[in-house]
Amino acid sequence: MNQVILEMKNIDKRFSGVHALKSANIELREGEVHALMGENGAGKSTLMKVLCGIHKRDGGDVTLFGKPVDFSNIKESQEAGISIIHQELNMMNHLTVAQNIYIGREPMKNGIYIDDKKMEEDAKELFDKIGVKIDPSVILGTLTVGKQQMVEIAKAISHDSKVLILDEPTAALTQPEVEELFKMMKDLREKGIGMIYISHRMDEINRISDRITVMRDGEYVGTLITKDTTKDEIVKMMVGRVIYGDKKEESNVPQDAPVILEVKNLSRGKEVKNVNFKLRKGEILGFSGLMGSGRTEVARAIYGADPFDSGEIFINGKKVNIKTPEEAVKNGICYLSEDRKRYGLLLDKSVSENSVLSNLDDYISFGWINDGKIEEEATRENEKLKTKTPSMKQKLRNLSGGNQQKVIVARWLLKNSDIFIFDEPTRGIDVGAKSEMYTLMEELAAQGKSIIMISSELSEIQRLSDRVVVMCEGRITGELDIKDATQEKIMAYATMREED
Repeated sequence: MNQVILEMKNIDKRFSGVHALKSANIELREGEVHALMGENGAGKSTLMKVLCGIHKRDGGDVTLFGKPVDFSNIKESQEAGISIIHQELNMMNHLTVAQNIYIGREPMKNGIYIDDKKMEEDAKELFDKIGVKIDPSVILGTLTVGKQQMVEIAKAISHDSKVLILDEPTAALTQPEVEELFKMMKDLREKGIGMIYISHRMDEINRISDRITVMRDGEYVGTLITKDTTKDEIVKMMVGRVIYGDKKEESNVPQDAPVILEVKNLSRGKEVKNVNFKLRKGEILGFSGLMGSGRTEVARAIYGADPFDSGEIFINGKKVNIKTPEEAVKNGICYLSEDRKRYGLLLDKSVSENSVLSNLDDYISFGWINDGKIEEEATRENEKLKTKTPSMKQKLRNLSGGNQQKVIVARWLLKNSDIFIFDEPTRGIDVGAKSEMYTLMEELAAQGKSIIMISSELSEIQRLSDRVVVMCEGRITGELDIKDATQEKIMAYATMREED
């Protein structure tokens, strides 16, 4: 058994009366990949921030390489051999790869000038050491997200880190980039580096981790040996129940349900080619396909976020001319982007402010904002959605991903939208929040709202959809009633290229 290099025991942390961590524990061994799992809000990130000195712990003990430690800031933890790779990379895209790695500690020539040649040689030697092929002289912003992530890991290794924390490292990666990352992690493991791996992706956890520690509501639940456990066991520990639903066997939508939205011959460059479909009242229409198939491009065109070259859009049988998102909203269409932090949220504004963002004019009278009415109506809708927040005044960035998603839904419910476009609605949220999101979409459909759901998860498509539209390279290649929508059929349509 490898030596224990890190131990956190009975960690306690409170924020303004909120008990964020209650006797939390984790242990990391040399050359181990230790998965840290739990619902959003379970305390995973808080525990890691305590470890790195970002938050001061209120109780408990941290031991690193057998010695007690209590870091006051992230610089101290980094100097002690701990590095954290955040989901949202913190790099300088206008600088070269080598400059990003050695910024603030550049090799100097004659004690006056930065020695760029030596810096690039050092970076190349570092990449060779960890088995990565990246040109140190290229501008970082020209690299893919996957390569940028490897540069950040290389930077951590250059600090002689022995403990790496990887927070949702594959969230924005393609499958080939995931494979490259896993190969790199395997090489680091063989060099004795211990890694704490935070992820919601069960298949990845099973592939890459040795052990799994599960947290729930800020508390330690237990630690499992990965090869000896099952997905259902992990999920039950995370949420206290098994939540994965079965495939929907038949549509909930009557054959004669009215058509709410019809799209005819929609085209936009090479991304969207002659797309036609109908959406009925109370229907969840699943859009499936591989990355780059054109699903999001169709949604953005319908919503007026991107112009389209040709085609027609009809709402309740009437042709509409939607050129902007504002016009889409006026016609009862709302869009929940896959990148909600970039397009859907004001993270430094409150839950209330975000909830009324699309409806602000309704709360202004004679130039005065009616804060009481905003709070009342935001509270009402968020309570319906069971949004977990200490108060409506809480900044949105302090909520978990699933609860941030609910705030956006509350916004569109206040706007009384009829057509909801959910683009990757459960990306980056945990299994418990997924279950709540599924229930929410089913309730919206039962109320007569019509939903387009774009998802890359076949199990999600099968679990929720009444019908499935499949796209490949900008075209609709198939349409299936849910009773016929096997994963094999969906994938066959998803890979049906034009020349085939």
